[in-house]
Amino acid sequence: LRSRLKQKVTERRSSPLLRRKDGPITTAKKRSLDVAGKDSLDVCVQASLLQRLAAREGSVSQLSLYTSPSLPNITLGLPATGPASTVSTLNTQYYPVIQYNITYEKISFHHSVFAVVGLGGLPLPSPSVSKLVRGHRPLGRTQSAPLPQQQCGQAQALQQLVVQQQHQQFLEKHKQLFQQQQQQHIINKVSECVNQQALLLEQQRIHQLRNYQASMEAAGLSVSFAGHRPLSRAQSSPASSSFPMVVQEPPAKPRFTTGLVYDSLMQKHQCMCGNTTSHPEHAGRIQSIWSRLQETGLRAHCECIRGRKASLEELQTVHSEAHVLLYGTNPLRQKLDLSPMFVRLPCGGIGVDSDTIWNEVHSSSAARLAVGSVVELVFKVASGELKNGFAVVRPPGHHAEESTPMGFCYFNSVAIAAKLLQQRLNVSKILIVDWDVHHGNGTQQAFYADPSVLYLSLHRYDDGNFFPGSGAPDEVGSGAGVGFNVNMAFTGGLEPPMGDAEYLTAFRTVVMPIANEFAPDMVLVSSGFDAVDGHAPPLGGYKLTAKCFSYLTRQLMGLAGGRLVLALEGGHDLTAICDASEACISALLGNELDPIPDEVLQQRPNANAVHSMEKVIEIHSKYWRSLQRSASTLGCSLSEALQRDTEEAETVSAMASLSVANKAEEEPMEEEAPM
Repeated sequence: LRSRLKQKVTERRSSPLLRRKDGPITTAKKRSLDVAGKDSLDVCVQASLLQRLAAREGSVSQLSLYTSPSLPNITLGLPATGPASTVSTLNTQYYPVIQYNITYEKISFHHSVFAVVGLGGLPLPSPSVSKLVRGHRPLGRTQSAPLPQQQCGQAQALQQLVVQQQHQQFLEKHKQLFQQQQQQHIINKVSECVNQQALLLEQQRIHQLRNYQASMEAAGLSVSFAGHRPLSRAQSSPASSSFPMVVQEPPAKPRFTTGLVYDSLMQKHQCMCGNTTSHPEHAGRIQSIWSRLQETGLRAHCECIRGRKASLEELQTVHSEAHVLLYGTNPLRQKLDLSPMFVRLPCGGIGVDSDTIWNEVHSSSAARLAVGSVVELVFKVASGELKNGFAVVRPPGHHAEESTPMGFCYFNSVAIAAKLLQQRLNVSKILIVDWDVHHGNGTQQAFYADPSVLYLSLHRYDDGNFFPGSGAPDEVGSGAGVGFNVNMAFTGGLEPPMGDAEYLTAFRTVVMPIANEFAPDMVLVSSGFDAVDGHAPPLGGYKLTAKCFSYLTRQLMGLAGGRLVLALEGGHDLTAICDASEACISALLGNELDPIPDEVLQQRPNANAVHSMEKVIEIHSKYWRSLQRSASTLGCSLSEALQRDTEEAETVSAMASLSVANKAEEEPMEEEAPM
């Protein structure tokens, strides 16, 4: 068998590394000769073959190489000896070699393609070593026979090279695995932090709602949170550690209950003179409020609503067509030639009256944007998408009448929103509370004969000597709307000015009894803050605190299932309106309110306020039966009124228990009578 094998190899080619003598090989085809069998060859035959291969002489550079133009210009090293032309022609040259896979069981000969490219001057091992290197596949061999003694040094070098390559691959593999583990660890940590933050926000929200419920129950009101939905994902399991990595979804966005609406385009409504300090109603009002909400973090707990411009049809629900075309469309106003309606102001700008400025480019857009923003927020609350909201808008609107702009107002935002609620959502009963220090003459005009809208205003009246001069207590409505227009008109000037005690008493004795008896489906507030301390007498002069408005807001939240929207009206002292807006929004969010100071709890309303409230109760008691009970506590402080309410409640409870006991005693006597 050995002789036949040697004879076949000799017949085929004189050397395993040289081509056949009878002609060149044009293609590199893989051929194999397997002489297999468990007992076919032993180690001696393998060693003999290796010695014969190593003893062959020849240079690789003498071979006729195979060229493949489609393969890249890869260099693996050729001897630098020989002519330069020979080396240059060896770039991207490939030739077939025979690969020996020697095992203890069999010998396999394989034709393969080996890339050879010149490296210009780099020395190579001897031809015999080059032959051995080209025929060796270190990573593909798991078993091999011992090499001959004369090649031990070369074999050791090759073995070290193989070990280095394997070690390098091992390090790279574990480096990649370590990086993947680190990335997964970071993702798990980030996910854990996000889940903890979401859980903390949910716990805080629940705590706020519980505080609000406790405060309302203390006031004798029942509050349910059927519309509250907790976070859909407060906790989640960490991402899987298997690869490929799966990134976790972020926690679901919490459902906000309070909405805010604001648009910076409303700031462009400014006088053409460019001097904002000479105009009380300027762009800095809403800009300051919006910045304050950002600084205090209240904006992060509210859902910000995108405003829009009200359509001309929406504006005409309250205003005449000529008024809408005049102040809502610039081109049409020019075509109608109505420019004489405007006047020249002392500052050099133009306006519709002595203090209501007009900007030819931006005023109409800003006024329509204010209306549309209020309408958007009101409809989201009315439809249940939000619980309540606050509209940071300008210019104000409650002075704008059907065909007359005045008092910084062009379109009545709150009145238009109420009209649209009636037309589009069929809301049957709407309460409009106006606590701006000036009477809302435009809102009163819009609903003076409408019994489905209760307009209730608290304002400085002074017997008609304070702007706008309307809002007398005897202005109660007309036709079917008689009794649904309530003016809590304070008279007596600023001797002394009204403060927290007077407004809290008015809410306790006039506003809340009528509102509860009316039982509205939606509550809108013309929220002017010019009654807050800090406004000069021509613009207000009263001494209310921002904290007082938070308590007024909290009381209104007990109406209409909490569906409440506040829209900014007047207020021109920046610090005052920022503090008041912050206090009201905090109350809308259900945050725990600061306690009312003891001095306010013990303070009785001044004589002018008591006289004003007595007149309103006298006029409206025939329309609202609830006012008869509150008339007896007009002159009491808040603490005294609460004590009286407690005593009355205990008396009623005692009488009820006594009547039950008497009834229980009478029942046995009735049973014994037939006997």
